[in-house]
Amino acid sequence: MPKTMAWHGWIGWILVAVSWPLNWLLPGLRTHVLFFPLWLGYTLVVDALVLRRTGSSLLTRSPRDFAMLFVISAPAWWVFEIINWRTANWQYLGGELFSDLEYFVLASVNFSTVIPAVFGTAELIGTSRWIGRFGRGPRISATPRTCWGFLLMGFAMLGLLLVWPRYFYPLMWVSLVLILEPINVWLGKRSILTRLHHGDWRTVIALGTGALTCGFFWEMWNYLSYPKWIYHVPFADFWHLFEMPLLGYLGYLPFGLELYLLVHLIERRTFQLRIGTSEGTNLTEKLRGDQDTGSMAFSSP
Repeated sequence: MPKTMAWHGWIGWILVAVSWPLNWLLPGLRTHVLFFPLWLGYTLVVDALVLRRTGSSLLTRSPRDFAMLFVISAPAWWVFEIINWRTANWQYLGGELFSDLEYFVLASVNFSTVIPAVFGTAELIGTSRWIGRFGRGPRISATPRTCWGFLLMGFAMLGLLLVWPRYFYPLMWVSLVLILEPINVWLGKRSILTRLHHGDWRTVIALGTGALTCGFFWEMWNYLSYPKWIYHVPFADFWHLFEMPLLGYLGYLPFGLELYLLVHLIERRTFQLRIGTSEGTNLTEKLRGDQDTGSMAFSSP
């Protein structure tokens, strides 16, 4: 594996080193044009660190998949923006200075960095030794009862947050996981349960901590930005770290799972992702084999 930083990592460092101070120090509107290069730089650095540690990374394995994450990311994040029209948990200061078309285009370009950043960070965390502790844990199998239970709970939570958003807005970050997971299982897409069936929680932990890590940098870089986002979170608007209340960071943990499920639901082919595992085993096929033999069950290792 390479002992030095790959060329795209150095490009990433340059983008971060230039965009970060400009985003914080320039007067007036600036973040709408600096957010993308800042987070592109972050994503390139993280990918290069994965390559340095493992000898492989998503960009080097499949440039096509790396680019497709940017394409999928914007519409995926707009799903949460649409839900936020009802919950009104965050708003963008300065957004009113753009026309609707300008806002949509600029926002979509910046939203395109969300999934690449989260997946790259999750893959980097997956290279850590401590993540191996979660390779053998409780097993949860995709039985029909489990899948239908997830789906019904997910729709119930989504309904509660849409009808009474003031009280149930946190369910936004859990409901979509419960809805998407059984759909992915039934369609034969990559899912979380295909790993939990074998007691492998590494992907879950890597995605959760990866999203939380990105969440820290999102909130930190947002703090002195303009335009910027602020929060309106009933009953939890205290003990802030940057603009985000501390309790709000808990939402990042399931957020990584939601993105993982959305990507594999949308895309027809399997991405060359190695999040929480160093091998490209097709666990969906293993799960199907277990279903055929009737060995699907909830058990402990």
